[in-house]
Amino acid sequence: MTTTLTHPSVRRVLDRLFAAAAHDDEQVTDLADPRAFLAAPDHERAESRAEVYMPISAAGGDLLYALARSARPTTVVEFGTSFGISTIYLAAAVADNGTGHVYGSELSTTKLAAARDNLTEAGVADQVTLLPGDARQTLRDVPGPIGLVLLDGWKDACLDVLRALEPRLAPGALVVADDTTFDSMADYLRYVRSPANGYVSVAFPVEDGMEISCRAS
Repeated sequence: MTTTLTHPSVRRVLDRLFAAAAHDDEQVTDLADPRAFLAAPDHERAESRAEVYMPISAAGGDLLYALARSARPTTVVEFGTSFGISTIYLAAAVADNGTGHVYGSELSTTKLAAARDNLTEAGVADQVTLLPGDARQTLRDVPGPIGLVLLDGWKDACLDVLRALEPRLAPGALVVADDTTFDSMADYLRYVRSPANGYVSVAFPVEDGMEISCRAS
């Protein structure tokens, strides 16, 4: 059985973007520790990395697709669209489900324009609305109930974004956080792993780590 994820236009875009991201990895050495950026405003931090991909892994993308196909969420929210790699996986799942919509957020205007072009080239732009600006503000108007969240923006902001979305999370909603091996994700992990905060959470062993949390209460 074929899926949107295996369509030639989608594979062509993903292969090109992953190849470019792999080239980035050879040149960037400070992304695992955002402390060097904390003194600057978020917008300046985003534009200083406007040419850097920082994507999920291919295995992480396949996992996102599978989770979205299984959960069949009406609303998907993505914090940190970057060049749109993870967005393509989510949009492909929504397209194959025949229902739902993806709302992505991106602070860098350079990346936002590139992501729009990549989604159009892949043929999945109709499934996605991209919101420019600080996700802690722009995601406030995304309609609930939200069934799936991907947190892959600035790591020190992931917990703030999650808390802002919590009132609109559907019962059983899935929250996926990327790069959980980074020290800057420690507060986030403590939060979702504490039963008092209403999640059942498990670490998933893909590149740089993912945390999959179910909104259980």
